[in-house]
Amino acid sequence: MEATADPLKLKYLGIDTLNEHVVYMLKDCHICLSEGFESLNRVLVTVNSYSIIATLNIIKEGILKEGEASLSECAWHNLKVKEGDKIYFSHLPLVNSMHAVRSKMYRKSLSENDFQSILKDIVDEKYSNIEVAAFVTACAGDNLNESEIISLTKAMINVGQKLNWNKELVLDKHCVGGLPGNRTTPIVVAIVAAAGYTIPKTSSRAITSPAGTADTIETMTPVNLSIEQIKEVIKKENGCFVWGGNVKLSPADDIIIRIERALDVDSEGQMIASVLSKKIAAGSTHVVIDIPVGKTAKVRTEQDAEKLKYYFKVVGRAVGLKVKVLITDGSQPIGRGIGPALEAMDVLSVLRNEANAPQDLKERALQIAGAVIDLAVNSTKGKGEIIAREILESGKALTKFMAICQAQGGFTEPTYAKYKYEVRATSIGIVTEIDNRRIAKLAKLAGAPKDHAAGILLNTMVNAKVGKDDLLFTIYTHHNGILNYALEYLKAEKNIITIQ
Repeated sequence: MEATADPLKLKYLGIDTLNEHVVYMLKDCHICLSEGFESLNRVLVTVNSYSIIATLNIIKEGILKEGEASLSECAWHNLKVKEGDKIYFSHLPLVNSMHAVRSKMYRKSLSENDFQSILKDIVDEKYSNIEVAAFVTACAGDNLNESEIISLTKAMINVGQKLNWNKELVLDKHCVGGLPGNRTTPIVVAIVAAAGYTIPKTSSRAITSPAGTADTIETMTPVNLSIEQIKEVIKKENGCFVWGGNVKLSPADDIIIRIERALDVDSEGQMIASVLSKKIAAGSTHVVIDIPVGKTAKVRTEQDAEKLKYYFKVVGRAVGLKVKVLITDGSQPIGRGIGPALEAMDVLSVLRNEANAPQDLKERALQIAGAVIDLAVNSTKGKGEIIAREILESGKALTKFMAICQAQGGFTEPTYAKYKYEVRATSIGIVTEIDNRRIAKLAKLAGAPKDHAAGILLNTMVNAKVGKDDLLFTIYTHHNGILNYALEYLKAEKNIITIQ
């Protein structure tokens, strides 16, 4: 589409819309009137021969003068503009793939070509956040069949780039989530890399949890590495811990995750496609998937876990991945920390073989690391765990972990937040349940994961005996106001920890 002949001049307003490209124009602007632009229209914006697609917001008066327009912070940054630059506009061509999204809303099956078109348009930023949310919602729940999950996975792979390590064996692991504090990845990667295997671990940030692996690792070492830097770290140390979103190996998935985070959803089919597409993009050939099962975990029943296991193996086979699935106990949080820095402290305690290290986190990490090694050497079950335990308890895993951190840019010791509030038992008894979802929400209300040092530090676990006034957990945050907000939730939710 041809751009408008008369440009406007850019004025800086400094409006932060996170990752949403927004353009601001006056209601009676001659371009709005002549082109028929209305609020929330998607328009093509061009400055200095560079173009982006942005959502139009109309301003009545005040902060813009006649002949001026502005851009949101991310649009300003991505176009690399300066105040006074000339900005041109044109109508956005029709986005035909939205027809497929609307079909999915009515529960019609989509083809691989449909998914390919949708994801390409999402990556090309032709979809607004509302339109991406429509796609996410249409595919949520149990709305994708086996064929569609395979097609979605392949489409996610095709619209991104892929790493190639020129090796027949490249290992990986992933947990489907829903279990607070289950930060096994840094320990597993350190063990497997120390064993001499290649494990290029790209991880996501939190979607609906108080911490993602990338958030936790970022409290100790840089995770925003380029592809070239990842290759250097792998060449030197066999393993890495990096944020996958920075290298855009599966760029459509990164956009979808951002919308899922806002909606607080993580649907089954999209989760499978997300996980496996990123494994292929990272160049992995063999992957272990951990599915924790529990009453308040993401996966509630053994039946649901077996269904997920089936899909992971079938879809993995369809895209050329060898997948091993572990169904594990998800009845309570793992470790003590819930939140990036607090989980990092647990990881370091296990790697350092400290006497008071959380044993549940240690044993879970050894189980998974052992399964990864078993998958690599095709050994009998249990041999890999013996190898993993020797590497961890000898200190080799800690040495490898620190070496990887140094290769990624250095190591920083995680710290506690400024404010804390201790929650104590009001009666004598036995802890019969810790609600995973409620304890995770409390950690998020305290500021995690955005505030890396915020979260919950557990001091008890299921089946523990407690006395009146015994410490159950501590809430950490950097902001007193946020702490008060979290305490309001704590007051309303009385069954976060059940004592009988």
